[in-house]
Amino acid sequence: MSAVLTVKNLKVELNRDHKALVNHISFEIAPGEIVALVGESGSGKSLTALSIMRLLPDAIAISDGAVEVGDKNLFYLPEARMNTIRGKRITMIFQEPQSSLNPVQTIGDQIYEVFALHQQLNRKQAAPKIHSLLEEVGIPDPATRIGWYPHQLSGGQKQRVMIAMALACEPDLLLADEPTTALDVTIQKQILDLLKSLCKKRQLAVLLITHDMGVVAAMADRVAVMRQGEIVEQNTCKEFFHSPQHEYSQQLIKALPDINNFLKPENSDVLLRVNKLTVDFPIRKGILQRVKGFTRAVDHVSFTIYKGQTLALVGESGCGKTTLGKALAALNSISSGEIIYHDSNHAPHQETVISGLNRSAFKPWRRKIQMVFQDPYSSMNPRMTVRDIIEEGMLALEVEADPIKRSIEIETLLERVGLEAEHMDRYIHEFSGGQRQRIAIARALAVKPQLLICDEPTSALDVSIRGQVLRLLKKLQDEEGLSYLFITHDLSIVPHLAHQVAVMKDGIIVESGATREVMTDPQHPYTQTLLAAAPRIPASGLLS
Repeated sequence: MSAVLTVKNLKVELNRDHKALVNHISFEIAPGEIVALVGESGSGKSLTALSIMRLLPDAIAISDGAVEVGDKNLFYLPEARMNTIRGKRITMIFQEPQSSLNPVQTIGDQIYEVFALHQQLNRKQAAPKIHSLLEEVGIPDPATRIGWYPHQLSGGQKQRVMIAMALACEPDLLLADEPTTALDVTIQKQILDLLKSLCKKRQLAVLLITHDMGVVAAMADRVAVMRQGEIVEQNTCKEFFHSPQHEYSQQLIKALPDINNFLKPENSDVLLRVNKLTVDFPIRKGILQRVKGFTRAVDHVSFTIYKGQTLALVGESGCGKTTLGKALAALNSISSGEIIYHDSNHAPHQETVISGLNRSAFKPWRRKIQMVFQDPYSSMNPRMTVRDIIEEGMLALEVEADPIKRSIEIETLLERVGLEAEHMDRYIHEFSGGQRQRIAIARALAVKPQLLICDEPTSALDVSIRGQVLRLLKKLQDEEGLSYLFITHDLSIVPHLAHQVAVMKDGIIVESGATREVMTDPQHPYTQTLLAAAPRIPASGLLS
């Protein structure tokens, strides 16, 4: 069977200095085949996909090679002809659907654009096709949601809409660039199952770009490993996991967390106790935005965090995990319940109720409780240097008054999180995703907290960088006795990181306990569903 896509000797370079970003790579994809392109951030994966679509920015150019779809070399086609192929024969799903969808158009209008452009259908002709597509990708009540705007949909539903748009004209080739990165495990499984079934049903060729090895294991027929712009290994999925040939491939496999290596909870003092915590958000309607009701985001939740230990909070998007984390850090108001802090610097049995304190009264506790957010770029001021970002909290919370000692402390912090003192005077855009997350951790540590609330801090990181950040967090815990509330949808990292786990659904903790007990013998049906949905990586001789 002839290949749908053939990439031959592709080279992509910067116009300015002719530096090669993608260096003479070759591969092909057959009908109904899924090829996973894996590698670290910056290895050239997304540039490869954009080259195939001929959507590279002006500063980057294709200098050599060919991309053939069927019998056509796309590089020889004029732009007008290429426009008829994009969206019809070749389509692409991007990593972040929110930024790919038009916020001021309904999803029905956006899918209709595809039919109007490539099939010249009017709205009446396109309407049943749009409805059928939304049904096929699993959008509930498509007759209603066809008139919804992107902000009214969940992350998983937005990605389903992107898939519907991509499949509208029954393309031959689908390029999926990290399509499940920001999705929780059950929604990820639904999207992956959908893509796999559509691939086989429609004989669709798929190039799947991902850093999630669980996704690779669940989806791919073949794997191409990319490093520094070159494909260093191509193999079947089975052989790649069982016996990777290239040294870099072996490093990727070794960086995977061992899901059978559970941390053992040890006897420890209580640091924070949460008792029947409830968080409600007002529903405002009308021109005057009067409160007409409330949405309950966190519903009478209780748990305990111990000194020097980690509690993992897992569950689907929208279940209330982040809301709960922000409530502990006084970034969300609580409706009822108590947050009780056991301060190790005072008498062993001294307890302080810190919920309900005003901003001024909570200030001393803000030094003890810090938060690391999911996206470090959006949580730090791009106009401030790294020095200013880390120093800001120290000044606000009066940690160190002496500027010389403060500067030394910042240098020490950067070195502890694996960066260098010379990074202090750079801006946040000059760093990779993994480096930004290290800076965010350094900023949180600058005020010497006892509890770090980590909200999905590794979800957007590739496998090797994720491993580095997790090892850093574990090292800091061992050295400083830090406690963590670790919010995540990635169940593969929970055994390696957490002593205790709590499973959250619809604002309620449905099951909690020691990590080994919950993950090997789950009692609640929802916990069982989560664990069943998690992609499993085949055993490798490298991990034994």
